[in-house]
Amino acid sequence: MLKFPTLLLVLFTIGSLSAQQISKTTTNSKKNKTTNIKNQDTILPDKTSTDNELQEIVISASRQAESLDQVPSSVTILSKKQLQQQLIISSNLSDILGASVPGLGFTTNRTQNLGQTLRGRRVLVMIDGIPQSTPLRDGAKDMRSLDPTVLDRVEVIKGATAIYGNGADGGLINYITKKANQDKAISGSTEIGSAFSLIKPKGTAGFFVSQLFTGKVKKFDYVVSGRYEETGLYRDAKGRVLSPEYGMNDLRNWNAFAKIGYDINPNNRVELMYNYFQSTQHTDYIAKAGIYGNFDSPTTGIKGQRPGEPEGTPYNHNASLSYIGKNFIGNTDVNATLYFQDYLTLINYSDFFENNGQPATQSKKLGFRLNLNTPYEFSSLISGNLTYGLDILSDITDTHLTDDRVVIPEMSMTNLAPYFQLKNMFGPNLVLKTGLRLENVNIDVPDYTTIGIRNYVNGTYVGGSIAVNGGALDFNALMFNAGLRYTKWSLFKPFFSFSQSFSVADLGLVLRAAKENTVSNTSIKAVTANNYEFGFSGSFDKLSYEGALYYSTSKLGASYVYIDGNPQISRSPEKIYGFELSAKYRLHPKVDIGANYSFTEGKRELADKKVYLGGDRINPPKIAAYTIFRPLEAWSIFLQMTSTTGRDRFEPVNGAYTYGTGPIKSFTAFNLSSSYTFREKSTIRFGVENLFNKDYYTVISQWQSNNMNYVKENGTRLTISFVQAF
Repeated sequence: MLKFPTLLLVLFTIGSLSAQQISKTTTNSKKNKTTNIKNQDTILPDKTSTDNELQEIVISASRQAESLDQVPSSVTILSKKQLQQQLIISSNLSDILGASVPGLGFTTNRTQNLGQTLRGRRVLVMIDGIPQSTPLRDGAKDMRSLDPTVLDRVEVIKGATAIYGNGADGGLINYITKKANQDKAISGSTEIGSAFSLIKPKGTAGFFVSQLFTGKVKKFDYVVSGRYEETGLYRDAKGRVLSPEYGMNDLRNWNAFAKIGYDINPNNRVELMYNYFQSTQHTDYIAKAGIYGNFDSPTTGIKGQRPGEPEGTPYNHNASLSYIGKNFIGNTDVNATLYFQDYLTLINYSDFFENNGQPATQSKKLGFRLNLNTPYEFSSLISGNLTYGLDILSDITDTHLTDDRVVIPEMSMTNLAPYFQLKNMFGPNLVLKTGLRLENVNIDVPDYTTIGIRNYVNGTYVGGSIAVNGGALDFNALMFNAGLRYTKWSLFKPFFSFSQSFSVADLGLVLRAAKENTVSNTSIKAVTANNYEFGFSGSFDKLSYEGALYYSTSKLGASYVYIDGNPQISRSPEKIYGFELSAKYRLHPKVDIGANYSFTEGKRELADKKVYLGGDRINPPKIAAYTIFRPLEAWSIFLQMTSTTGRDRFEPVNGAYTYGTGPIKSFTAFNLSSSYTFREKSTIRFGVENLFNKDYYTVISQWQSNNMNYVKENGTRLTISFVQAF
């Protein structure tokens, strides 16, 4: 494993000396910096001018606050207002993101976001920079890691990136939590509401209640909130109960959030954040398998006793302690964060493992991030800043059965990564960014014995009782990125970028199916992805638009294949390409319209041919459109359409489709939400999911190609709530 304390010391010294040596030339730069340290990651107010949207501040792209106008990569930001429009329709973050983010896969309508990739690759999910994804054993439940009511905004950075480390092959999603109201000692809101099916309401009624307190007292500011929700049953367009496996049926969701900040002085601040999330299923229904390919025979829920413990996420704890300092050394700002996550998830009890059992995946993370930023200015034409620091992460992940049998042993990963990003401004219009990150990953695996896995072809159990000797696995990689953006013309602002990512692809799945007696003999290799992108944005009068073309390669990709009904990882070269287009237009002072289109395609190379990547990686083309109508200042109406033209790339084998190869048929569905505020602080909200009761199957149920997962989408479902602010 590489030793790098010397490298870190050199980086820190260079930044500190640079800050002191050029401090006399940075007067203009300092005048442009905000004087309120709490606003380093605060967005600008909503504007009616479309070009002003490019001045919105984003922090996740390069770990410092900067306007979108200066970011040479594709970024999607969901504001608080946009989140609220979607939240009225569904409280599932997989639904919200799938409907709002170009390039992100369709929602699964499940507690699991399997197949909801970003540009055909895995996405890293974070809460205020705290990793939620479990790359050592990908359970695909990271998108539903907290309740969306605690979010201030969501930042989605697209394309391979190593800026936050392991697992961001396709990009990253950073959930930015709420900030305190600085204007009052106490303020907040109370919300109560209900959701139910309009097709067959019996048993579907759920409810939710939430409470928020926020304010500032002297040097302290705070946000405290809590929410409880019961979802009731979910039904399809024919009124049939949806399958409870990974289902949204009968969930009990808890979320508790607190953020407390203290301003030591105008230049120094500390902040403590904690979030607790729980989502477990308590239902009297079991799954009845459908017939894959028969439109009128979906998998449904029928009355029955589910064995084992309640499925879902029994707990997800996240906590962080941050110090933010301006002019810490010379002209250098510093942000140091210590964070912690403890996460547990359970799936259904089944006969997949020998002697049956219910698997649970647990991940514990402890990390530290040191981020420093030094501005410079050589002349009126050349200026910029250097962002540099160190990430340290300990991640312990395992999968065990609830009867304490070990499926995947405790994989103990240590990740140490120094990095730097250099941003150069050549005049007011040309931005050049370059960066490096040195990944040093060590994974320790103890001795363990494998458990037999069911062969669904002949019903026997294979691969069990193999004693595997543990060992240490070391991975090292130097990741590079560069980007150029030109912003002179408001009509057309192009950018070019190249970025790399690094990840250890689902090591747990390899260990679970190990056939060797030593860890060092298994096929464990890291994935490095290269992302090339050309993009542009612009505005003209009441029209704004953006687009991107991308090409992504990896010499050794990681694709899931099923052998005898069991998932394994196939390692082969991959190429993924696609494009995204979006536009919005102010049709009338009271009417805005917008639309976007995403297309992704990908292939992997086998010994003698190239084959398409499956539906678990590549989503069909996605078309989204919306209109916002404001008949009154206090009343808004939001209508949204989501559609696909489908995808059919594979032929059946012996008359049957295998995992990931099922054809996806076209569909178009609409959602509606509206809110009306009266007496200034009282608001009524309602949302309608699947407004016209479209009868169709989810994308994931079509490409999974098996009877048990052949599940339809929700029928028409209404959510209504009342909010009282104070």
